[in-house]
Amino acid sequence: MGAYRRHFADPRRERGFLSAVGFTTTFAIVRVITHSIKAGIGPFHNLSTGGRHLHHCTFGIFGLLGLGYLWTYQIAVGIHPGNRMASRFAATTYGIAGALTLDEFALWFDLEDDYWTKAGRKSIDAVAIFGGLLTMGVAGRSLLHELIVAPEAGLREAERREAERREHHHPLTGTPVD
Repeated sequence: MGAYRRHFADPRRERGFLSAVGFTTTFAIVRVITHSIKAGIGPFHNLSTGGRHLHHCTFGIFGLLGLGYLWTYQIAVGIHPGNRMASRFAATTYGIAGALTLDEFALWFDLEDDYWTKAGRKSIDAVAIFGGLLTMGVAGRSLLHELIVAPEAGLREAERREAERREHHHPLTGTPVD
């Protein structure tokens, strides 16, 4: 059993981690892209429709609305343990949509396009990235500990769990034995 599966056997913990990864990664990528657009670097450019600038929070809002609709009908919420892929995708998408929406918080809070004002930009970026990394660290703390701090301890724990599992399962069928 791999480290990821071992540390995220609980679907709720895994969804929290994936949501944080989606949020933090998207927020960082959006910051790079928007700064590249402003500086005229690379292939990036603003999106517009009918001559009107299309803000990326629009995609975030639509993503959140779509997920809310699916979750209303308990689709991709992780209640079916045999099929976690849809739940993983939904959790990651939630983080992505949240980042796209919150990155333009000032726009929808102040109803002004003051995305590029200097006041607070650096601190907002730092706080958002720190918050995302903190959330990933909390949700994935046991995995991070195994991978970074004590990789040999994690391997020993995995071997112990596998030996314990084999001890309580039939050697030919793999079914649990009392």
